[in-house]
Amino acid sequence: MNQPQTNTSLFSRLRFVLVETSHPGNIGAVARAMKTMGFSQLVLVNPRFPDAVHQEVAIAFASGAQDILASAKVVGSIEEALEGCNFAAALSARLREYSPPVTTPRALASTLADDGNLNAALVFGSERYGLPNQIIEKCNILINIPANPDYSSLNLAQAVQLLAYEARMATGGDTIARSPIGFQGEAASLAQVDGMYEHLEKALIAIEFLDPDNPKKLMSRLRRLFSRTQLETEEVNILRGIARHILARIGKNKLSG
Repeated sequence: MNQPQTNTSLFSRLRFVLVETSHPGNIGAVARAMKTMGFSQLVLVNPRFPDAVHQEVAIAFASGAQDILASAKVVGSIEEALEGCNFAAALSARLREYSPPVTTPRALASTLADDGNLNAALVFGSERYGLPNQIIEKCNILINIPANPDYSSLNLAQAVQLLAYEARMATGGDTIARSPIGFQGEAASLAQVDGMYEHLEKALIAIEFLDPDNPKKLMSRLRRLFSRTQLETEEVNILRGIARHILARIGKNKLSG
């Protein structure tokens, strides 16, 4: 017997993003894993087969979750997949030198359930290669599943099932809600944060703090620094205003010189 959902807010705020999935059967199995936990938003970034959701093996592996396949969105870039999101979590078994902060599925699920302002995406890489660093650096959090270190291999649908389960459990009142302290503004979208980084990079180049020919991972380190916070729209605007002022001042100095 299905238990009633005591808090359905996360079910409409969380999407599952699959990047360059190779096997249509895995997409079908992911749809099944999502539906069993009550989630429905599936986004595919450049799947190996553009019509993967219509292939027989995908439908067979979906096993009753064909509605998830039918409503899946197929896009050409991670930017499109994350449109409208202000929080993204990447899943990787391999830790990276300049990754965002690392957390567990349970801790992440608690954060997502507690904060109703987060429109979030869980990002999963291809079966063979996982996620590239460029995509992981766009995310706020890196999820590492604490599996058996001697055999930590999970297939794609298993990983999705685990994350979806933890997210569902977190909505059931098992976690302690956090009490916000002071004013909380609107969380910045990932597109806004990306624009801030581009603006900031131009300003750092202009003042010769960043050498574009020898960047030495500076922007990666800055991304990691800011990913430890949940930037708000106004905070992003302040940082972009600083960058804009720097660029304007450098431009005036060049003209006056």
